[in-house]
Amino acid sequence: MTTTASTATFVLPGEGVPQDSLPVPSNPSIPLKLGPGLQHTPPSTITTVLAGSLCIDAKKKAIWVENNTGRVLTHPIPFLCEKFIPAPLKCIYLESECSSVQYIPQTHDVVLAIVHHSSTDFYHCAITPHTALAQLPQLAFEGATKKSRPQLVSGSLIYARVVSASKYMEPEIACFNPSTGKSEGLGELQGGMVFDVSLGMARRLLFKKQKEEGGLLVLEEIAKKVAFEVAVGRNGMVWVKAGGVKETLVVGKALQETDREGLGLEEQEQLVKKLSRQL
Repeated sequence: MTTTASTATFVLPGEGVPQDSLPVPSNPSIPLKLGPGLQHTPPSTITTVLAGSLCIDAKKKAIWVENNTGRVLTHPIPFLCEKFIPAPLKCIYLESECSSVQYIPQTHDVVLAIVHHSSTDFYHCAITPHTALAQLPQLAFEGATKKSRPQLVSGSLIYARVVSASKYMEPEIACFNPSTGKSEGLGELQGGMVFDVSLGMARRLLFKKQKEEGGLLVLEEIAKKVAFEVAVGRNGMVWVKAGGVKETLVVGKALQETDREGLGLEEQEQLVKKLSRQL
């Protein structure tokens, strides 16, 4: 059972998480996952360090504090959890950078990027205003050759995947899957509009099961009334393209209001009904 952010208990920094609330791995080989907003104090105390909704995923043996401005990084950190498993356990500790509210590129993330300029072999693209420009090889597209490669210009919007990221080097992105050679939905995005959302909202939109895992059904409800395309970047940008400007704005407004107001499932349904009257 997963407790989503919309139904979870709100917690404040410094609160202790009751031990009976923690997902206990039944098998010592299964790691216990501590997510954003939680701190472990040996031997068995878990304390919240962020304000937000305490979320629990018993199936994945994970617990975290949902905060809409967070960026999640994964780092394996071993510690002893005597109360849960009487043996040293290598847990997966998820750290959050919510205090900086800035996106930090991570390998495998999908992002929306804007072409800034080009050089001989690369397009140099902006992922966020505060990070170094990402390098996009001009042949990093499905079936691209020197003659058939896309001719992107400054301001072109692309949907890409981060293939390498380091604090010592510029990130590199690509618009195809190197394993298959296929674009898989990546590439230049033409038309439509871009809407900004929080990093937490972007992460929830990228869940395969948005309703069950992310507490979202806003896109599902809008799709019953409007046909549209959407591309979600882990860097907090969402591209939307519908039949017209009015329809595109309705989708974007629904996403932003759901994010800003922290709407639950029923509230999202009501919001879509209200916005659909504008169509």
